Amino acid sequence: MGMKIRKSNIVKVGSLCLGGDNPPLIQTMGKLPLTQKNLGQIISELKELKIMGCNIIRFAIPDEASISAFQAVAKENIMPLVADIHFDHKLALLAIKAGANKIRINPGNIGADWKVKEVVNACKDRGIPIRIGVNGGSLPLKFKGLNRIDAMVKSGCEEIELLESLDFHDIVLSLKASNMEETIAANREIAKLNSYPIHIGITEAGPLISSLVKSSIAFYNLLSEGVGDTIRVSISDKSEYEVIAAREILKACGLSKKGVTIVSCPKCGRALFDQENGFINELQNYLYAIDKDITVAVMGCIVNGPGEAKDADIGITGNGKEVMLFKKGKLIKRVSPINAINELKQEIELL
Repeated sequence: MGMKIRKSNIVKVGSLCLGGDNPPLIQTMGKLPLTQKNLGQIISELKELKIMGCNIIRFAIPDEASISAFQAVAKENIMPLVADIHFDHKLALLAIKAGANKIRINPGNIGADWKVKEVVNACKDRGIPIRIGVNGGSLPLKFKGLNRIDAMVKSGCEEIELLESLDFHDIVLSLKASNMEETIAANREIAKLNSYPIHIGITEAGPLISSLVKSSIAFYNLLSEGVGDTIRVSISDKSEYEVIAAREILKACGLSKKGVTIVSCPKCGRALFDQENGFINELQNYLYAIDKDITVAVMGCIVNGPGEAKDADIGITGNGKEVMLFKKGKLIKRVSPINAINELKQEIELL
């Protein structure tokens, strides 16, 4: 990974510092509607996501009915909350009062400048930043004649100028498109024009595999150039997958060393150990919650493990009748399948 060449301003989001020399923060977005009925599940999921490494979560605020649930989540103080607002500046004002740590708006669709000014003044009073969200699929009509990359950059620059004219500088930028190349190019260009921190992601990136491919390529290109102070891997699936994917991308890019690395073989006809559906699925959340810089191998047979996973700090495999635990390629214990997970967890705790 090349040296970072862009150093952005620092913006406070709750207790977190975004930008500067700080490592990129991981974001996801709440999948459930903000309702009293969903409140218990939302709070439970947020606690799990924080353990797994999520730093910030964004919630859509589509109407006033969602404000009370948003406020209840804010009072839990689990992690900084971003209120995602479109079209109605009053919702932004209500979300700010309800405890939002950041407001995401596209000033171009909020309406008249006086409405934007009201939101800006409220953010000033509470000391919270505004994320300018430019989406390649919903650009202002006045940019219709431009290619999408130029239109995204010009739209972002206009929104910056508007907020700066109101003496507001706690700004985070976000230029997203569903097209990977357009997202990379637009963020590269706008990064040259200012020093505001940038949130990167591919919007509408699709299901798991499609999103991982697009996001990994885009993030590597941008992060290697120092562009990207906070990231979200947008996946049409569980929020936990977004957090896990973001963690893995940051580790692969050399921007994070924290947490467990999971090594597992791709499975073949030789496999006698159900590492895919059994152990990985059951262990994944547990492993990602561990604050240890270790490698855990979950292998499908005695050929790959412990032999080909000899560098792993701890590993597990089986032969169909019993399960074997190994450390650095050396067998340490044979256990029954029914006790295997607990035995592995105990060994991990000793590392």
